[in-house]
Amino acid sequence: MVTDPISDYLTRVRNAMMAGHKVVEIPASNIKKEITKILFDQGYVLNYKFETDTPQGTIKIALKYDKLTKLPAIKKMKRASRPGLRKYAGAKELPRVLNGLGIAIVSTSKGLLTDKQARSQNVGGEVICYVY
Repeated sequence: MVTDPISDYLTRVRNAMMAGHKVVEIPASNIKKEITKILFDQGYVLNYKFETDTPQGTIKIALKYDKLTKLPAIKKMKRASRPGLRKYAGAKELPRVLNGLGIAIVSTSKGLLTDKQARSQNVGGEVICYVY
């Protein structure tokens, strides 16, 4: 059993990118599916697929690399709020990652949103992670 499934998700993606893998498989949950959708919409992953081959299901993520330099699209993924120390921010205090070049994924009352979307909808929440 994993005590922090979101950290496990981020670590699996980070390790697969450092190893140069094309695809990574992760045990599914609703929050992991939403994080994957956000990463795809923001252009950090090439594609994704939700499979229901097991009762829990899996997420297959096709990782994105630069064609010339073969560097991964995601430079860094960092967990902000963790089970031991939760980080909350109001709509006005939401963090800007790399002055707007990266994204912060925020869990709000309207679902998982990027920091820019949460700011435009004027909602705050728990800052899950930073991606750039």
